[in-house]
Amino acid sequence: MDIRFTASESLEIVVEEQTVPIQHYLRQPQRLVTAIADPKLMEQLSESRFRLKMRPLNFMDIYHFQPTVILSVWAGASGIVYLNSEDCEIRGIDYINDRFSLNVKGKLSPHQYEGQTYLKGKADLEVKVVDLPPPLWLTPKPLLEVAGNGLLKSVLVRIKQRLLSQLLKDYYQWANAYAEPQNATYSSALPAADNPIT
Repeated sequence: MDIRFTASESLEIVVEEQTVPIQHYLRQPQRLVTAIADPKLMEQLSESRFRLKMRPLNFMDIYHFQPTVILSVWAGASGIVYLNSEDCEIRGIDYINDRFSLNVKGKLSPHQYEGQTYLKGKADLEVKVVDLPPPLWLTPKPLLEVAGNGLLKSVLVRIKQRLLSQLLKDYYQWANAYAEPQNATYSSALPAADNPIT
C-alpha cells in the first residue's frame, strides 16, 4: 500500500524596519536557514545549498527516525526568499529510506501596507511512502493519514515557531552591526567643531 502525507503552514510577521531594509537581510539565505534550524544540525554545502538534520520524529510509536534533507535556498527579486528540498535520507532504516520521498517548498516575502512592513510566508511539506513496512499493513489507511499529516504539521509548526522567535531578532542584530561602521564613517567625515571662545 502506497500512502501520501501533506501539511501546510502560513505566517505573517510585523517588521520594525531598521536603517537597513529587511530586503537586504533576506538576500542572505544562510541567515534564514540559521533562523529556522539549529545551527548544530546544519551543514552549509555551498552558497545556497544546505544539509539539514531534522529533529527526531516518532510515527505511531512504531518508528523513530531522523530525516536528513538537502535544501536549496535562494533570494529572488525584491527580497523574496524561496526554499526547496533536493534530496532526503533516513539513515538506519533502509526499508523506509528506499521507499520514502520528502518534498518541501517554502516562500517568504516582504510586503508594504499603509507604511508598515510585513513578512508573509508559506511552506508545504509532502511525504510519500511506497509499499508500507509490514508492521503497518493492518492499520487502516485513514488512521495512517491522520497520524502522518499530524506529524508533518507538527514539523512545520516547530519551524514556524523558531522562525517567529529568531528571524526578527537576527535581522535587528544584523542591521545594527551593519549600520555601526556606516555611522562611524559618516562621523569621521564631519568637520571638527571649533573650540569655544572663553
